[in-house]
Formats: sequence, structure tokens, C-alpha cells
Amino acid sequence: MSSEEALGSALSHWLSFNSWWLLLPFIMLLVVAAFIVAFVLLLYMISPLISPKPLKLNGAHVVVTGGSSGIGKCIAMECYKHGAFITLVARDEHKLVQAKKEVEKCAINDKQVVLCISVDVSKDYNQVESVIKQAQEKLGPVDMLVNCAGTSISGKFEEVEVERFKKMMEVNYLGSVYPTRAVITTMKERRMGRIMFVSSQAGQIGLFGYTAYSPSKFALRGLAEALQMEMKPYNIYVTVAYPPDTDTPGFAEENKTKPLETKLISETAGVCQPEQVAKIVVKDAVQGNFTSSFGPDGYMLSALTCGMSPVTSITEGLQQIVTMGLFRTIALFYLGSFDSIVRRCMIQREHSKAADKRE
Repeated sequence: MSSEEALGSALSHWLSFNSWWLLLPFIMLLVVAAFIVAFVLLLYMISPLISPKPLKLNGAHVVVTGGSSGIGKCIAMECYKHGAFITLVARDEHKLVQAKKEVEKCAINDKQVVLCISVDVSKDYNQVESVIKQAQEKLGPVDMLVNCAGTSISGKFEEVEVERFKKMMEVNYLGSVYPTRAVITTMKERRMGRIMFVSSQAGQIGLFGYTAYSPSKFALRGLAEALQMEMKPYNIYVTVAYPPDTDTPGFAEENKTKPLETKLISETAGVCQPEQVAKIVVKDAVQGNFTSSFGPDGYMLSALTCGMSPVTSITEGLQQIVTMGLFRTIALFYLGSFDSIVRRCMIQREHSKAADKRE
């Protein structure tokens, strides 16, 4: 072989080798595109199994615990506007009577009824079961249960009384377990139903001052995921709502003793109105969506914390996959700012103590 032929052969080999590397990015892009298409087709094939039919509220029986004020009352009003029959459950009889009057103003026909039951849903399961039975005898089987009874407390871990930790779990967790346990058998027999748990954004992320409150709201997430897996074959769908700070009497009471750090962190997200929260929650529950979030921050938190949570649409699953990395990056900046707030407050407090000692 001549030197010219050898050079030509080497050049040809080099070009073919480099052309392969030039094509490699396009090949990888095609593989990724094929994977995405295959994934979308797979989700499309299984979507009939995970997309429930919307619940019709007109004529449905909706039970709302914690329904005498705040978000619970607004949820009852929103359901009543769609023709539902309402059972309000709360401890304070006077507040229940006032709430009933407000809900009744939202009627769309003269057949609708608002029933009030005074009971503490966190104390005695047998009593809760008994009043739910009474409600079903008067207004029919429960089509949707809204677990909205809850309370909040904020404070530094070592300053919160031990009994308050127990109280949080009783009201915020067991106060949702008992009513759910009371309606689930009938729902399974009827092969239909909706169950909503009203958690909190503090049930998605642990924040300064919420060492007693956050765990009780996190617990609802675990209950909801396990319950959804059990109930799905019976056409019963669970929704967990994660509202941000909402302008309610409970929120106003909580603010009286809220640590400065907690206030400053909470202010980064703003305050919602209960009517806004109610509309979104009811819509998601009717659709059978597992997660109900509020605003850009709520959407990001739900995507970040989705984990092994159920999905009810192809879009939801794809959005979580695509946005996870970006949202985690943004979240790191949020966490950094929260840590900065805590450090500044600690330094300020130490300087104040030092000044007091000098005086």
C-alpha cells in the first residue's frame, strides 16, 4: 500500500470515528424522546384506572367537621352552593347555629337542609360513630366527608407543654380518624365516596415553632396515602389539602403567641382568604385529586413532597417528573433564607440579653 493510500485510509477511519461522536448527541436525544413518548403512552393506558369520575354535589350529603367557622364553614357554604345537603359538626353549639344561618343563605333550592351536630370528634369514637349514624338516618349516606376539625399552637419545642403535643395529635389526627372510620363502611358498601383531610403547608415542611403542630398534620398525609390504596378499588377517593396561612379565627388566635421567627417565615408566603381555599379544596375533592395545593408556593411544595403519593392525571405525573430538580433548587434558597431568619433572631435576642445585663 502506498503512502497516499495509507493516508487516505487513516483519514477515512478518522472521519468515520468522529462522525459517530458527532451523531451521538442526536442518538441520545432520540432515545430520550422515545422514552418520554413510551412513558406518556403508558400513563395514557393506565389513566382510566387512576382518573375517577367527578362526584356530583347536587343532592349529595356532605359532612364537614370543624364546620362552625373558618375553612370548614366556607367549604360547607361552597358545597351548599352546588346543591349539597350539609351536616355541620363542631363542639360549640352557638357557633354551629350561627354557621347554619350563613350556610343556608347559599341555598340554590328549597329542598336543601343543613343539619348541626355538637360533638368533640377527637374524644370518643363511639360517640362520633353514633352522631354520624344519626346524620345518615336524616340526610342519607355520606357522599363526602370533610375532616376540617383542627387546632394550632406555635412555640419553641422546649417551651411547649408536653400535654399540648398530645392535644395536637388528638384533635388534628384522631379528630380525622374517628369520623373517617365512622363513614368508611357505608362508602365501601355503596362503592362510592370522597374523603378529604385538611392538613397544612406545615404538614409538608417542618418549620420553626411548629414542633407540636407539624407532626400532627404530617400524620394525615400517611393516613391518606395508606387509606387511598385500600379504598381505590371501591371507587372511594381521598384528598389531602395543604392550605397556607388562612385568615380565620384560629389563625388570629395563633398569632397572639407565635414566635418572631415563625411570624417572619410565615410572612414570606402571605395569607389566603378561607373562601378562596374552600373553592379550590371542593373542586379537587370532587375531581378525586389526591393533593390540593394553593398558589405557586403550594404547587412547588406539593411537587417536591409528592414521593410515592397517588396521581390522578397524566399531566400531574409528568409535571412532577419535569419540575422536581428545578423546584429542589429553588427550595434550597428558601431553606437558606429561613435559616438566616432564625440566626438573625437568635443573635438579636442574645444582644438584647447582653444589653439587659449591662444595665
